[in-house]
Formats: sequence, structure tokens, C-alpha cells
Amino acid sequence: MRKLILSVLGVLLIVAAVFAAKWIIDSKTNKRPKVDKVIKTVFVENVQNGTVPIVVPANGNLKAKNRMELYSEVQGVFRRGNKLFRPGQKYRRGETVIRIDASEYGANVQSAKSNLYNQLTSIMPDLRLDYPDIFPKWQAYLTGFDMAKTTPELPKMSTEKEKFFISGRGILTTYYNVKNMEQRLLKYRIGAPFDGVLTDALVTEGTLIRAGQKLGEFINVGIYELEVAVSKNYSDLLEIGKQVELTNLDNTKTYLGKVNRINGSVDQATQTIRAFIEVKDKNLREGMYLEANLDAKEEIEAIEIDRNLLLENNQMFIVRDSILDLIDVDPVYFSDKKVVLKGVPNGTTILSKPLMGAYTGMLVKKYEAKANVESAKPGM
Repeated sequence: MRKLILSVLGVLLIVAAVFAAKWIIDSKTNKRPKVDKVIKTVFVENVQNGTVPIVVPANGNLKAKNRMELYSEVQGVFRRGNKLFRPGQKYRRGETVIRIDASEYGANVQSAKSNLYNQLTSIMPDLRLDYPDIFPKWQAYLTGFDMAKTTPELPKMSTEKEKFFISGRGILTTYYNVKNMEQRLLKYRIGAPFDGVLTDALVTEGTLIRAGQKLGEFINVGIYELEVAVSKNYSDLLEIGKQVELTNLDNTKTYLGKVNRINGSVDQATQTIRAFIEVKDKNLREGMYLEANLDAKEEIEAIEIDRNLLLENNQMFIVRDSILDLIDVDPVYFSDKKVVLKGVPNGTTILSKPLMGAYTGMLVKKYEAKANVESAKPGM
């Protein structure tokens, strides 16, 4: 009897458990949360092909176009002049920059000129007797011979007999020796070849200068050249005489220059070509750092976009009926931040800013700033 009661209780317990489980399952009413689909907003623009100037950036330091390094060809003591020989000193064209004491050498020149004068005087009696027809011109030369002035050029000798006579007396040799010494005497004075300023002075007044010694540097202010290195890929695009816009390092001032010279050889190490841009401005100084934008050429039927919008395999995203798609493009020029493209049809809607996680077929919404502004006006 006891076993029967236990069996009945067991069956009832199992049936109760089944019903309890069914009740629990049926009572579960939680549904999977609905995920809202996010549509990203993108910045777009419509393509309108046009002429895009290809600008090659370059930079460098200004150097004076007219520069002269001052060297001494003679030896002597540097004599003080009207102006101190110091950096920043300005000189007019022809003004004496350096004067070296030439008193000793000048005396030697005067001695040589005196010898020439004596030789000419000694042949005058023979000229009067043997060559009376040429005597007057030599007499006039001797009369006009001034020891304080530069030796005048000898009279023109018209016959062979005259040449042999004059040369046989040693007058030609003495004359050219004197002219040589006079030329060397001029080297004791260094004059300014152009209006300019002294940028470097390596000696001071009273210094004993040696032959071949560098004395300083002199430049013409106002005219400078900017040497820039351009990739050899653009060598055929550069032209002499083309205007170039130059800007300073802070991008606060702009100057206008022109391509003055282009080196004919390529630097083997950098594979660049040196171009020289001439610029004139009174506010410029030698050594200033400038950036140049060289107008290499103009690309027609092209657009310019940010470089990070161009994908691998020369593709870019477009928006077609609120869905992203890829098209093939033809990049023709790359700069640091921009790329010039060809092959994008007019009216195509392209992304104007990169979109993170973009993929083909992605649903997007165009950002229309103008529409938002116009719609906001009525409510104001």
C-alpha cells in the first residue's frame, strides 16, 4: 500500500513539473530589441570640370644676384678711407672700398715712366735728321707726356722703318713695362662695381694685407635670386621668364618673381633640377627663406580634390541615389595635399570630405547646408 502511494505522488510531481515548465516558457514575453539603422551624413559636391593650374611648390633662401668677393692681388697696409670698412657699410658705384698703401710701388712706376721719357727724348735728334716726316707726331707725344698722368698710347707707327727704329731703341719694351706697372698700381685701390652694401669684412684699417687674401663680400641690395630644386619630372614644364609667386615663411607677405635660369643638368643624388627665380623688392634681405609656387602648366577638363579622397587603385567614392559607389579616375598630378584628376564626368556627386568606414553600397545622406539655412529662416 505504501509503495502505491509513493508511485502516485511521483507521477503527480512529474506532471506538476511539466506544467510549471510550460507556464514559465509561455510567460517569457521579451522580444529582441529593434536595432535602428544609422544613416551617415556626408559632405558632397558636384563635379564641374575646368582648367586646373599645375603648381609646383619649392622653397629656398635668397641670394644676392650681384655679389663680389673682395680679394687683394697686391700686398700692403690697408689705409683708412672716408668710410669704415665694416659690414653694413653702403657704397656707391665707383666709390673706393679699400685702398692699400702704394707709395713705394707708385715711386717705382714713376721711375719707369721717367726712363721711358728719357728714351723718347734721346731718339728725337735722330728722328729729326733721319725721319723728318714722322718727327712732328713724336714731338707732340713727348710734349703731351705728363708724369702725373697715365702714360698715353704711343703714336701709331705707319711704316716698317719707323717700327724697327722705335723698337730698336727699346722704347716698345719700356712702354709696355710701364703700362703693366700702371695696371698693377690700379689694384691698390678696390672700387665698388655697383651700388651696394658690405656684408662681410675680414680685415680692418691698418692690417697688412697679403696678395690673394680675402677681404670681404659686397652685394647689390634689391635684386635677389631664389635657388629652388624641382623634381626632374617637371623639367619640361619649367620655362624661363614665367612669373612665380613667392611668400615668406609666415605667409604674410607676397612677392612676384620670374624664372631667370634653369640648370641644364640633373642632380644625381636628388634627381632634381635647380631653377633660379629673380625677385626685386627693397624689403627683401639676403638669406630670407621664401616659398615659391611655380606655375608649371594648365590641365584642362580636370578637377582638384584632397589627396585623401583618392583611394587605392585610382578610385574614389561617388554618391548615386544616396548610395556610395566607386568609379575609376585618372590622377595626373600629386601635390602634398591635393591631387588633380581627369575622367570624372560633369555633374557627378563626389565626397568632399573623407568618410570613415565607407564601402560600396553604403546608404548615406547628403549634407545640405544651404537647405538647412533656408529652412531655418522662416522660423526665426
